[in-house]
Amino acid sequence: MYRYNKSDKVVKPALTSTRLLDQVRERIRYLHYSLKTEKAYLYWARFFVLWSAKNGGMRHPRDMGGVDVEAFLTMLANERQVSPATHRQALNALLFLYREVLGLDLPWMNQIGRPPERKRIPVVFTTAEVQQVLSFIPGVEGTLARLLYGTGMRLSEGLSVRVKDVDFDRHVVIVRSGKGDKDRVVMLPRSLEPALREQLVHARAIWAADRARGQTGVYMPHALEVKYPRAGESWAWHWVFPAPKLSLDPRTGVERRHHLFEERLSRQLKQACASAGIVKHATVHTLRHSFATHLLQAGTDIRTVQELLGHSDVSTTMIYTHVLRVAAGGATSPLDAINTLAH
Repeated sequence: MYRYNKSDKVVKPALTSTRLLDQVRERIRYLHYSLKTEKAYLYWARFFVLWSAKNGGMRHPRDMGGVDVEAFLTMLANERQVSPATHRQALNALLFLYREVLGLDLPWMNQIGRPPERKRIPVVFTTAEVQQVLSFIPGVEGTLARLLYGTGMRLSEGLSVRVKDVDFDRHVVIVRSGKGDKDRVVMLPRSLEPALREQLVHARAIWAADRARGQTGVYMPHALEVKYPRAGESWAWHWVFPAPKLSLDPRTGVERRHHLFEERLSRQLKQACASAGIVKHATVHTLRHSFATHLLQAGTDIRTVQELLGHSDVSTTMIYTHVLRVAAGGATSPLDAINTLAH
């Protein structure tokens, strides 16, 4: 909870740690940022401090300012040649450090140049290519890949699906805490139902083995583990795609069952593209791009696609219409016109 002072101004809770990186970690967890964001912001805060030590001696960020931050970002752009997205992530991490951790909001923080966001045309598979790729991905990874293409979920969302979130009666899957910490409902492909039921049989065997050994339950989001101490051991909260081995929770150090690691499907997809002879620079996210594009090609309303993808703004979904316009032959190349006249 936030405290209030005598002038009724909101005061952020005092940090209990004394080490800078521990303070960053504490503030991130207080704000319920994702583990990926925590790792990224800690990396940039550490990098910034170590960089300053090589360029003027070890100093606390409180003793540095806009000139130092600009110099650090310039080094990233010129020497490291990082992408604009990485550049923005580093800047966001440093702004978080100064505003949220050190409690500073100085004029120079709003004057730092931010690289423009580049709009990239997404890589999209054709329906034939999707069939080829999926045919080369067997087992649990194949079921996961079909789920991602059939629902448009992000990889992290598909991996995080719990047993209770799959509704075979209504043929839907509930996506919990997606990007922006939003929930949404997506369709459950009827053709995937047999494979998904088989995956649940496999997952239940793993769950039963964990219970027989008295293993700690799965991770519970936010404070649910405190509110419902035994819920993490229940079948309802178990992962649909559990990892085959136990691992340490990076935040608590508790050994428990996590879901499959992202790299497993990424490796399988890369191998599948090579086996199918597909030279497109495809990633797991290409399945999501293909889902959206193929829905629009089939005449689905763009607002419906927006909701299924979980986009806050329809302009984000509009990027897929650019692919469709060219692919649908919206304009004829003048070279084709010349060849037609020649014949």
